[in-house]
Amino acid sequence: MECSPAIGRLCRHWLLAVALLLAGCASLPPGADYAKTPSVALAAPETTQLGRQFAVLARGHDGQSGFRIIPVGADGFLLRMQMINAAERALDLQYFIFRGDDTGRLLTGAVLRAADRGVRVRVLLDDGETEAGDEQIIKLAAHPMIEVRIFNPFAYRGHSLALKAVEFMFNAARLDYRMHNKLLVVDNAAALLGGRNIGDQYFQIDPESQFADDDVFAGGPIVRPLSASFDEFWNSALAIPVEALAGGGSSHTELQEHRGQLQAEHRQSQSAGVDYVARLASGEPFAAMVSGRLPLVWAPAQLVYDSPDKKKVLSGAMVGRLMQRQVAGATLAVQRELLMVTPYLIPGHEGMQLFSALRQRQVQVRILTSSLESTTVLVAHSGYMHYRRPLLQDGVALHEIRALLGNSKGSGQSHAISRHGNYSLHAKLFVFDRQRLYVGSMNFDQRSMHLNTEIGLIIDSPQLAQQVAARFEAMTLPENAYQLLLRPPAAGGALQLVWQTRENGELVEYRREPARSDWQRLAVRLLSLLPLDKEL
Repeated sequence: MECSPAIGRLCRHWLLAVALLLAGCASLPPGADYAKTPSVALAAPETTQLGRQFAVLARGHDGQSGFRIIPVGADGFLLRMQMINAAERALDLQYFIFRGDDTGRLLTGAVLRAADRGVRVRVLLDDGETEAGDEQIIKLAAHPMIEVRIFNPFAYRGHSLALKAVEFMFNAARLDYRMHNKLLVVDNAAALLGGRNIGDQYFQIDPESQFADDDVFAGGPIVRPLSASFDEFWNSALAIPVEALAGGGSSHTELQEHRGQLQAEHRQSQSAGVDYVARLASGEPFAAMVSGRLPLVWAPAQLVYDSPDKKKVLSGAMVGRLMQRQVAGATLAVQRELLMVTPYLIPGHEGMQLFSALRQRQVQVRILTSSLESTTVLVAHSGYMHYRRPLLQDGVALHEIRALLGNSKGSGQSHAISRHGNYSLHAKLFVFDRQRLYVGSMNFDQRSMHLNTEIGLIIDSPQLAQQVAARFEAMTLPENAYQLLLRPPAAGGALQLVWQTRENGELVEYRREPARSDWQRLAVRLLSLLPLDKEL
């Protein structure tokens, strides 16, 4: 008996769902038994121009490393393109999200051109937030100089949210564990890390949505341990070659078709006069940073990152790295002031204890996080809501970024794009006594502490710390952020939470949480009733 096309599709979906349920029983991801060849970073970076340059510079700075904070989104895109274009021998990319939008495809084209000129390319991607179109980067795996691996992949390789949800439901213990690292290393000589994923939003060029974030450029001795962290993830059991997954890698024909599309899009972008594409020809800011026209800050630094199998380290099943302990240690060493920028603030019991310990010593604690109107993750905001009042009662100063900025200074983008009112926070920065700083991928939430792997640097540099502090002060201006305060109610009773900001030159206070709509307020309140803290 034959099925109609509609029934046939239903049958296939049902069979796929059953297959996913069976796959959910495995403790390792699909393809974990696929034979793969271990590889490591370029052993002799001094054989490249970048390696020679930074070796000489480091010797002139007592073996310290050179750094520069990149707060402007468009510069983050340009710098990635220019670093990829400068690669001679090796290129490593590790990202939580690599979108298939305009900037993502331009970067994909640059990676392909690097491979064409003989650069060995390794691309390691997470699989948790993939959207339709993002798989375009995977097509590069057909190139003989490019390997692509997926960290802890889903068995289902399509983009049906329903089918992904089915798989997740029956294999949550594994699939809830994600690689949140963001790292780019060129020739084992120069690196870029921080909070930015790959995509138009993260480079703050999309009028519909902009994510304020930071990268830190690094050159010198710190790059070797950064490369070693990449190697550890690349060679882990959770990093699966795309060829081992359903559908496998792309064919040579598919690669050639994709190459043609990327070349056409690159020419079209240039002819359209897009500013960030035209600026690539100048080589800035990368050329100025390498030549010294934009001087780097040379300082000691500590790399902090989680082991690839962080969950086993947390449970005590294996020995490994947990970066939260090192960041917490640096935080508890603060004597006068802690500044924190985190888009998601769900401190949990451990975090609240840390803040209380600081406040008991009269350390000033100031935090910038997302407002309800600016957040893109309602469920994260619903968890944060429970902590606002206790934090304020403990003497912590809380600021929430506005979606519509009154002053674009420090925002990482122009006033022209800020006026669209779609500004969101994505940076993860700590400033310790304005003498040291942390910059990386770790949010101050339960997911970063327990469910995601993360990476970052703790840099001992008053100069960089004060640069980030100045940005914090600009972003927390009353015209850019709400300051949360507790006010006595008119009729007595418990103190009331209010949001103070400046509009049209006047300070105003809202006793109802600013939001984009009543529906947004209702949705977040309903979500706040659910016991989700451990997932946020």
